[in-house]
Amino acid sequence: MIEIKKIKIDNDLPFVLIAGPCVVENEEITLYTAEKIQAITNKLGIPYIFKSSYKKANRTSLNSFTGLEFDKALGILARVKEEFGLPVLTDIHLPSEAAPVAEVADILQIPAFLCRQTDLLLAAGETGKAVNIKKGQFLAPWEMKYPAEKVERTGNTKILLTERGSTFGYGNLVVDMRSLKIMKDLGYPVVMDATHSVQMPGQGGVTGGKPEFIETLASAAVAVGIGALFMEVHPEPAKALSDAASQLPLEELEKLLLKLKRIDDVLKH
Repeated sequence: MIEIKKIKIDNDLPFVLIAGPCVVENEEITLYTAEKIQAITNKLGIPYIFKSSYKKANRTSLNSFTGLEFDKALGILARVKEEFGLPVLTDIHLPSEAAPVAEVADILQIPAFLCRQTDLLLAAGETGKAVNIKKGQFLAPWEMKYPAEKVERTGNTKILLTERGSTFGYGNLVVDMRSLKIMKDLGYPVVMDATHSVQMPGQGGVTGGKPEFIETLASAAVAVGIGALFMEVHPEPAKALSDAASQLPLEELEKLLLKLKRIDDVLKH
């Protein structure tokens, strides 16, 4: 179990929601989404951690939006904390980013494609903040013990492991639900990323997706038993500057969470 500002994340406790827009597009959308999701989770009694990336370093095309200026984006995330009292999760991409980002973020996320980068993992661990390591699309779940061990080498045991699908041929991802149990057996809280798992990479210069399967994957994962559910949520996904094809519309969130909470309650109570 790990604890983030009184929010306990453990595979045997009610799931925590980690959600927000894929990337910090501007202050208005970021604060609006945080406020709306907080209202929904407060109503349903679901612990909530806000998520948004200050930068998207991994984009299909050079012409894709990668984010705002570093300090501006971090400043917007800081406003989320100040105005709503929410813990914040965001990605880091270089070891040099770990310390300054840790001044704002409560959880540092290691992107899937970077989950074997030793220097990055060590830098994240050394901040003392919780570290969420996303399983690479190219890794078997039992191999995730090695990235976790790198973070633990710093003396930091506040580690989350996230499932986000595995590469299957060209332009497709699949989720093996066995991986949730395998990573739980490694001794860490497990997170299910239900939106990146429906992506279809390499669709003509952009990443496509099948958002109609978000509910299916989220429901199955909650039924297995997870510590947290990760979803990218946007007021208007079609207009999103990143991951437009795989984000969950904000208007659909409450209905989905209500269903998932019922499944979680049956399993854990």
